[in-house]
Amino acid sequence: MIAALHAIHADITTLSVDAIVNAANSSLLGGGGADGAIHRAAGPVFLHECRLLGGCKTGDAKLTKGYRLPAQYVIHAVGPVWHGGAQSEPDLLASWYRRCIELAAAHDIATLAFPSISTGVHGYPVVLVAGVAVVTVRRYVKDVPAIREVVFCCFSTSDFALHEAALAESAV
Repeated sequence: MIAALHAIHADITTLSVDAIVNAANSSLLGGGGADGAIHRAAGPVFLHECRLLGGCKTGDAKLTKGYRLPAQYVIHAVGPVWHGGAQSEPDLLASWYRRCIELAAAHDIATLAFPSISTGVHGYPVVLVAGVAVVTVRRYVKDVPAIREVVFCCFSTSDFALHEAALAESAV
């Protein structure tokens, strides 16, 4: 059975899924946007575990417990900064999604929620992120039968609309 993919307009820190993905910075020690919200919601022990991970490179991912979050796990991944698309940004972004799916598979995670990565201070155009997200996730989850559901969790209505459009386009 291939995983169900869909987009929702919500706060990722409130989702009751097996794992949420944190659009982290390379230190994994918290920041602004969704990263800061996840750190605040998960609590101080979460930060302690993040310190033990020793950071993370762009395009890679690491896993921690969710602590005070409804999600059992948090997959931390560092997305690329947008420089116009000529510095391997699409490849790094696809790697980000692939690594998250690999970690989910390794930990028998059945339900997974992704934020709109690199679209805040990293400046990546949301329409491009949505396209890469949907194509990459569809490509890799088909080989991971344990993953039953993937949610693209969008904080803004405009991000949600773009992810919905990408899902509809890729379903054709």
